[in-house]
Amino acid sequence: MAAGYSMQPRPDGPTRVFLLSPAHCGGKRAALLLRDAADFPLAARLRSADGISLGEAFSFLSGLYFRGKLAYASRFARPPRGAAGVQVITANRGLVPADTAVGLEDLRAFGSVDIRANDPRYRGPLVRDVGRFAGDPAVELVLLGSVATGKYVDVLLDAVGERLHFPTDFLGRGDMSRGALLLRAAREGRELAYEPVAGALPRLRPSRRGAANGDNEKRGQDAEDPDEPK
Repeated sequence: MAAGYSMQPRPDGPTRVFLLSPAHCGGKRAALLLRDAADFPLAARLRSADGISLGEAFSFLSGLYFRGKLAYASRFARPPRGAAGVQVITANRGLVPADTAVGLEDLRAFGSVDIRANDPRYRGPLVRDVGRFAGDPAVELVLLGSVATGKYVDVLLDAVGERLHFPTDFLGRGDMSRGALLLRAAREGRELAYEPVAGALPRLRPSRRGAANGDNEKRGQDAEDPDEPK
């Protein structure tokens, strides 16, 4: 969990759950964390019986962008009773609360499945878990991740339709800019404005769709889906 931010829901405002796109589990930082000889403190804790939280693991793998998403979502989540307000999209386990403990084999398993909307190993668990929120019309779902490609949006829209939102200020920003925006908003206690993903798709979809495993380390504009590898 990002330091200084509580995972407890705020009592005011509408019921809101954040869906965070995952970190890339096959990049250079993943290789550093997962290599057998890794002995720095985070790697050692990952290999311990307690493991580390999924949010902490993905913050290391993705850097500023995921740290921003985690801090922001932790600050402004208002989940329904009995549910976690910060849910991370994973490659093979659907939605996983950000404070869930994970170990070495969990991260390796995440990296073994590419995130593609038509891959049942990814789509099936995600549809199952999002469906649990679909039954409550009072819950607003906010995607903190790319809406320019179909690997998240197409699956989520099929499940919840116009109840899926995203921050309007994400438009035109690359992942470093988004991460900084979210960290700043969390620190200032300033919640961003959201809009339905379905209505924004004509402005957001590029001519080429990307699909792979989570956020990568490239920087660029949203039209090129910089935060998740192609």
